[in-house]
Amino acid sequence: MKHFFNRRESIVTEALDGLLRTSPPGMLARLDTYPDIKVVLRADWDKSKVAVVSGGGAGHEPSHAGFVGRGLLTAAVSGEIFASPSVEAVLAAIRAVTGAPGCLLIVKNYTGDRLNFGLAAERARAEGYDVEMVIVADDIALPEIDQPRGVAGTLFVHKIAGHHAEAGDDLVAVATAARAAAADIVSLGVSLASCSIPGQAHEARLGANEGELGLGIHGEPGVERIPLLAAEAITALMADRLAARLAPGADYALLINNLGAVPPLEMSLIADAVLRSVFGRQVKLVIGPAALMTALNMNGFSLSLLRLDAARERALGASVEPLAWRPAVEIGEVLVLPPPATRREADPAASPDAASEAVIRAACATLISLEEELNRLDARAGDGDTGSTVATGARAVEARLAALPLADSAATLHALGETLGQAMGGSSGVLMSIFFTASAKAMRETADLPLALLAGLDRMTFYGGAGLGARTLVDSLEPALKALSKGSLADAAQAAHQGAEATKAMTRARAGRASYVGARDLEGSPDPGAFAVARVFEALARLG
Repeated sequence: MKHFFNRRESIVTEALDGLLRTSPPGMLARLDTYPDIKVVLRADWDKSKVAVVSGGGAGHEPSHAGFVGRGLLTAAVSGEIFASPSVEAVLAAIRAVTGAPGCLLIVKNYTGDRLNFGLAAERARAEGYDVEMVIVADDIALPEIDQPRGVAGTLFVHKIAGHHAEAGDDLVAVATAARAAAADIVSLGVSLASCSIPGQAHEARLGANEGELGLGIHGEPGVERIPLLAAEAITALMADRLAARLAPGADYALLINNLGAVPPLEMSLIADAVLRSVFGRQVKLVIGPAALMTALNMNGFSLSLLRLDAARERALGASVEPLAWRPAVEIGEVLVLPPPATRREADPAASPDAASEAVIRAACATLISLEEELNRLDARAGDGDTGSTVATGARAVEARLAALPLADSAATLHALGETLGQAMGGSSGVLMSIFFTASAKAMRETADLPLALLAGLDRMTFYGGAGLGARTLVDSLEPALKALSKGSLADAAQAAHQGAEATKAMTRARAGRASYVGARDLEGSPDPGAFAVARVFEALARLG
């Protein structure tokens, strides 16, 4: 897998500097200890309140440095990718932000983090600092394990501790709230592909139809492999295991975390499935879906649930400074509004008009008879369906002919636009619908059919982007309508024929699929749309 980086040795420091450069002025700073010690901290910190410090290996962005700011973390300590920061790095962070109120360390339950943060805490205490530490172990993938991993549920603890510290609570109160929250969090992750580390060979350990359930945030294998299932089935499997750990009737906050590579479209679909799952009714607040604690580019997501009480709701709902944090949203029903009323008069009743009926029948019969020939012409430059498309539209118009308000030309044009827009597929149906709909509007204003049709053509070319010489039906339709506005149907038919013939010499199309085709496939063959227009005008001219 390819990555954007300069040197493997400088990835983390350069990324942290990128964060600092793109944060609001005066919000963040770093200790002048790069590259060995990487600490990002609040630039405005005055040590008058309890400091909240967290961190770990890089690769989980925006965690941890992305959550430094008012209301969340005071400082974040970063190691290299998936590697715990050193004892000296953690100790430097403690010294930099800890005043008389003390410091709380929030640590994910991995051996390296526990040991390095733990020794740093002991050394800081020996220096006279008041330090407490909370270890988060929220992963339920292995329920029998003595030391569950700390994963994305750690973010709940960051938010609650940060809120209490910002409110001015003392260290005992901040630590107590954080520990209690950590004890009430459960998390579970799933992935369809392992992550790729810049500068290292990528191990694609999963088959095309496999996923992993119960994986961590460092690319380590999941607890079990599962078959590739529909998103709803995967979320249901996760929901069943999480629901077994929830207190009946209690309210929960849900964090939906993108592990790095799941597209936003799929994350929203996952959110919908999760909130309709077995524990959906117990979810009162939701954070995400968003990439909050990633595993580089892992194609997976995790779900974390925190049992709520009034104090935790206030803490999760409080605003914070870091831009990476997603506000908690209270769950409600999907709001559905009625569609706006159509701004037009009621459709006129069907009314007979022999001349109009004859014109429409002749045009429809001609297009239906040309189905195979137009498909053959289109196969040279497109996907061979022009004949079928226009024939489908013509049959739809024929089927509705008896219900058309033929005595009202404007209403008839409008009805034709609606019918073709619904019956014809692809861009052809839309273009024809634009043509007839715009013509109907012009007809109401001018009462001149040729001029109204030219107005419709103007709108069609505006939206469609094709004009004369683009090798489309416009090359036949525009000269035909101009001739009709000054003369007879016979003149229009002659102009349409000449326009269609001219497309045979056009070896480059400037619109539609034919624009992707070389000159050799176009030369000597007329554009199917222009050819169809010419044949329709010939049929109408024969009506007299």
